[in-house]
Amino acid sequence: MSKTIKICIAFLILLMVGMVIIDAKTRKPIDWSPTYSTKDKIPFGLYVFNQEINTFFKGQKIEKINVTPYEFLLDKFDSDSLVNTYKIKGTFLNINSYSDLDNQSVQELIYFASHGNTVFISAKDMPTSLLDSLKLELTSEFKYKDSIYNWVANKKLGNKKYKITEGIGNNYFSKIDTLNTTVLGYQSGDSTRVNFIRVKYYYGEFLLHTQPAAFTNFHLLKANHHEYAEKVLSYIPKGNIYWETKGQNGEVISESPMRYIMSQPALKWAWWLFLIGMLIFMIFNAKRKQRIVPIKDPLPNTTIDFIKTIGNLYYMEGDHDNLIDKKIIYFLERIRNEYLIDTSNLNEDFIQRLQHKTGKDINDIRNAISLINRHRKNPYHSVEADLIQMNTALEKIMAH
Repeated sequence: MSKTIKICIAFLILLMVGMVIIDAKTRKPIDWSPTYSTKDKIPFGLYVFNQEINTFFKGQKIEKINVTPYEFLLDKFDSDSLVNTYKIKGTFLNINSYSDLDNQSVQELIYFASHGNTVFISAKDMPTSLLDSLKLELTSEFKYKDSIYNWVANKKLGNKKYKITEGIGNNYFSKIDTLNTTVLGYQSGDSTRVNFIRVKYYYGEFLLHTQPAAFTNFHLLKANHHEYAEKVLSYIPKGNIYWETKGQNGEVISESPMRYIMSQPALKWAWWLFLIGMLIFMIFNAKRKQRIVPIKDPLPNTTIDFIKTIGNLYYMEGDHDNLIDKKIIYFLERIRNEYLIDTSNLNEDFIQRLQHKTGKDINDIRNAISLINRHRKNPYHSVEADLIQMNTALEKIMAH
């Protein structure tokens, strides 16, 4: 072993030891990020809530949902004319710093509540479409407060006020529909504001709360603040709980290919040592030469030419019916694979689902489905104009 290599190895060992010593003596700062993740033990994670959820909802079945409400509830609805309701009953639970429900999910939750179910949302802000549907308005305190007292309206649960000093929200309900809304809780800064309400909606209800920090690790472990969380959750009726945790299961949201390595201290140090070692290796071996690598042309891709040849063959043969059949089969196969929609019944329900998934014009979709159904009823004696019409109609839907 040469003297140069020995010096490099000794340098790497000293560098590694120095990094370990520095890392061991460095005090890690507290992470105050409001992740609301069920796996995070930082102040604004939901690790404690996740561990104690069976205590909050004793004897109740709890199911975690890692998709949007729209995706979860869509196939839970029985559209049979004799049933016409959801196959499940219970409460949909959503706790997050800011509610990120999309409009389709909001409409699905409204429909879910109207069939006799409950929707509980605790967030500093809520979707405008939901507030408009329930005739509500959220307003923020003009002057920011560093602490807010919270309490519930039901005197049977006690009149104790709980002081939230970290992660508080300044929003409150400034306008409510008094015919259908019941005030369940308040918060006070400069004045008393409504922060917890129940809104009746047909046969069900919405429970809306604007201080989600009450359910985080920091407040559940602070003094007696868990009592406030218990009081708020006590308004949820007995039954199944469907807890949406999409994006709150500790998923790494960074788009970098190195996101996991850089998030783990040990792997991060190993990565930097590897880069430094490779740099040293390249410096000491810069004079070495590599023989020329011969260039080999890649094999040509003849798939597209083959498809064009087969298509021209069918077209020249005048077999328009066969070409239309294959286009329909390809179209329906793409619908099943890309949008996960059942294509066994090309009815109005199928048209509506396809429109929601693709965002295409409803009239273009109806025209294409009408052409498919007409061809299936009379699959013979198609002419060139029929093939062109069918191809144009399908391309309008499948074009990105």
